[in-house]
Amino acid sequence: MRNGSIFVLRSGFTHAVPALFKACLLAARPKTLPAAIVPVWAGCVLAWKLSGNFNLLLALCAAGGAISIQIATNFFNDAIDAKKGADTVRRLGPTRVTASGMMESKTVMRLATLFLGLAVACGVVLYQARGWPIIAIGIPSLFLAYGYTGGPFPLAYRGMGELFVIVFFGLVAVTGTVFIQTGGWPREAWLLGLQIGLLSAVLISINNMRDREEDATTGKRTLAVRFGPKVAVAVIWLEVKIAAFAGLAWIAFDHPALAIAGAPVFLLGLRIMWGVMTFPPGPAFNRLLALGGVQLIIFAAAYHVAAVFG
Repeated sequence: MRNGSIFVLRSGFTHAVPALFKACLLAARPKTLPAAIVPVWAGCVLAWKLSGNFNLLLALCAAGGAISIQIATNFFNDAIDAKKGADTVRRLGPTRVTASGMMESKTVMRLATLFLGLAVACGVVLYQARGWPIIAIGIPSLFLAYGYTGGPFPLAYRGMGELFVIVFFGLVAVTGTVFIQTGGWPREAWLLGLQIGLLSAVLISINNMRDREEDATTGKRTLAVRFGPKVAVAVIWLEVKIAAFAGLAWIAFDHPALAIAGAPVFLLGLRIMWGVMTFPPGPAFNRLLALGGVQLIIFAAAYHVAAVFG
């Protein structure tokens, strides 16, 4: 009997661990992580291009902090959306772990807090290197990981998701990374931050356009809900086009080779635009979301190559 009980316990543990890992992976939303990785990657490339210096430890801590905040934001979003009833059976996107019952809300919230703790640990190292500006960047970023969907003024429910991404996953993330590496705030970092912020916002815009009908019934007033599908398409068009053509400013900054990085953005952007204009909201938009992540990565790769060989 005792051996049988041990077998049952072991069998239950064997099945529970993969299920927990799958739920955590779903809640982390891996397809959104390029929005955290690319700003640090490209920011480090720009810092090296401008100063000739690169600190691997600071780069790893910046990347670790950004990824941890992104994952924490996704976990908070999963739990809070379920509590507010924003994730329903009509959902067209990937399964949400809280709404589907794969994990309890309190467990998801605790995991989100754990990742914020990891971000703080990375921030301590960065603070020791660069001082108070890290606190000025870090505190709003930590708060908005929760405040994006929670708190008294949830940005995602007020149609401010795209603006939040452009500012924090573009301008703040890139200029902050360059500051961490160089100790300065060059104008080039703001240009790069704008490009990356706009390309990251494409992910949010595709997601919101896909979920427009569901969000309209649950009180989530995204731009796509407020102004309809035509405006939602126009927003994505503007994000892609401005990101691509803003790269021409690199010529004025005496770095003409870096303007080349906008070419793949323009080409992939055409494919994304064709998709959002022709596909009905559904599984096809999940593929477009993945393509938006690829677009972001290819931009960073092209920027890296242009910086090294330009």
